[in-house]
Amino acid sequence: LFQCTKKLFLSEQAGRAQVIEFLRKNAANSISMANLLMGLSSVLCSLNGQYHYACWLVLMGFMLDLADGAVARQLNACSALGAKMDDFADFTSFGLATGLVLQAHGILEGLLVIVYVLAVFTRLCFFSSGMPFMYRGLPCPYGASMVAATYFLTGGHLVAMRLMAIVMILFMVDQGFYPHDKASWRSCFTPPSWPLSTS
Repeated sequence: LFQCTKKLFLSEQAGRAQVIEFLRKNAANSISMANLLMGLSSVLCSLNGQYHYACWLVLMGFMLDLADGAVARQLNACSALGAKMDDFADFTSFGLATGLVLQAHGILEGLLVIVYVLAVFTRLCFFSSGMPFMYRGLPCPYGASMVAATYFLTGGHLVAMRLMAIVMILFMVDQGFYPHDKASWRSCFTPPSWPLSTS
């Protein structure tokens, strides 16, 4: 009876450890899936003319994108699969969904939407700084959040949104370097080091 109880206890411990490990490895992926859901929901809202909700969903996707990177680093759960899921979610939320809120009512507007989506695609596929805590070009989540925020700040003024989109396209394809969000937040909470006076 003691041996059976011991085996049962050990098997329960092993099962609990497997569940915890599964949750650790997939916590960030779950957040990426939530980001993807926000993007798809935003697309549906735009197709139904509900641009107010579509922009809110883009901003929610932006917050989730910030969270999934932080969770993956904190839990040491970065993986190739997670990176692919994150890129796919980013393209949906910050490429397709954000492009649709620009409302392509004509040829020029449609061309702007296409160029914006292609800029996000190019940014995700080819832009890598190769340097720790540095981005090459403005990350697409920040560009999308600026476009969505412009909607609320201007009451949905399309010209202002499209001008912001053009500016964000230029920043996204820029070859300059931008600090990683992890480094930026760290600098906000790290006190400056002042040289000590020897006099």
